Amino acid sequence: MNMNANLNEDNLVYLFEAITTLETVEDCRKFFEDLCTIPELKAMSQRLMVAKMLSEKTVYSKIVAETGASTATISRVNRSLNYTSCDGYALVFERLKQREKEGQA
Repeated sequence: MNMNANLNEDNLVYLFEAITTLETVEDCRKFFEDLCTIPELKAMSQRLMVAKMLSEKTVYSKIVAETGASTATISRVNRSLNYTSCDGYALVFERLKQREKEGQA
């Protein structure tokens, strides 16, 4: 399934618009705790950490040990990092690095 073909659906656009209104970590925490189940939040945060570690060239065995992610999950995230045209992870990581440089993290 090519998810990109479905990303213009009204519901997804509304979700993305809603997320852009969040201004603080606390705003995000409140919204995502209302929106998602604990397992969904854990899965998303785990994939983000896996992506961060892969982008830092961390080996799979260390990623498994530190995140508890399966090698299948790590491989899926690795494909997203290296073989998709979205570059969403790269965008987020670059912005987070910029915040750290500016002392906002």
